[in-house]
Amino acid sequence: MDITSYEVLGKLPDLFMFEDGRRVKSIADWRERRKEIYKDAVELQYGQTLPEPEVLELDPLCVPNATGRMNIWRITAGTKEKPVSFTMYAHKPVGNGPWPVVVDGDLCYGCMQDPEIAKKFLDKGIMLVAFNRCEIVPDIRNPKRTGNLYETYADLTFGALMAWAWGYSRTLDALIQLGYADLSSVTFTGLSRGGKTALLAGVMDERATIVNPEATCAGGSSCYRIHMKALREDGTEARSETLKDIINAFPDWFGPGMKAYEDCEEKLPFDAHSLKALVAPRVFFDCQAKSDIWAGPVNTYQTSIAAREVWKLYGKPENVLWYWRSGGHAHTPEDFDMLIEVIERERNGTPLCDKFQKIPFEAPEPIHDWCCPEVTE
Repeated sequence: MDITSYEVLGKLPDLFMFEDGRRVKSIADWRERRKEIYKDAVELQYGQTLPEPEVLELDPLCVPNATGRMNIWRITAGTKEKPVSFTMYAHKPVGNGPWPVVVDGDLCYGCMQDPEIAKKFLDKGIMLVAFNRCEIVPDIRNPKRTGNLYETYADLTFGALMAWAWGYSRTLDALIQLGYADLSSVTFTGLSRGGKTALLAGVMDERATIVNPEATCAGGSSCYRIHMKALREDGTEARSETLKDIINAFPDWFGPGMKAYEDCEEKLPFDAHSLKALVAPRVFFDCQAKSDIWAGPVNTYQTSIAAREVWKLYGKPENVLWYWRSGGHAHTPEDFDMLIEVIERERNGTPLCDKFQKIPFEAPEPIHDWCCPEVTE
């Protein structure tokens, strides 16, 4: 990958400095600092946090008696007065649960209904679960904020990404209620806007042991403070997505405060490294493609190496993983193969292949000038 233009608008905010100027000196300090970062990286970026539901009910739509078959359920959750319903497809392995589970909100994408994709997981005894996030709030530009979860929690200001992330947690609630989920191995994954959602869901729900966003672009793993251009594998030039791009194309995805930063990203009190760091010390696995320049390949790398400093605080830097494959913006069979490798490493200690931790460009100078402190506990 040849980088043709690379503009850094500012250094990444220090993850280890409290708002009052104190520095993190222990894991206990980090837990307090985490609350400050959450306020900006989550609530400023995506809107107010949604509550646990008052009700959660399951209705079977298609539950075959034979093992190894796909089950379809209707999940209803929210307030007693205004619950919302959405569909969950559960590809069950042969045998009796609970099983390791992979939850994906992209049932609206065709790949999540591909039996060959499901077979990859089922052959390893892993349950693959997909739900339709678009039934929670629609994926259309909706300035009136009417329908579904917007009306359930009408007194809260939140974007569609926050609503969809809430769906990951409700899906996991349902899997636990059914006795399907092995809570020692829970993965949240998704592509593009679904990848942003999976990352946010993994931050908010610590039951996710592996958080696997795929090609999230701006508003997820990519750095707002970097604008870049590069050549795709076919030699054509493309640029990375900016905050202004995404906040104007999809204003309903974000919290209302983000609009103020569209022309001054360097003033943001957070960046994608802040969001990623909130996953620590659990496993964070970021997937990218060499020709997906819109997703910001260098941007994503810079925020990953900065966030990894928090994993160093826990003594677990090996839990920050990435890889780049050939091709463009998609959730491919190869991506799922790599995710299965990560799950198998966590379950069985199986070594990863040599595709991990490589980058398709010359490593740039870090854009953070701070590092993990010496731990005092």
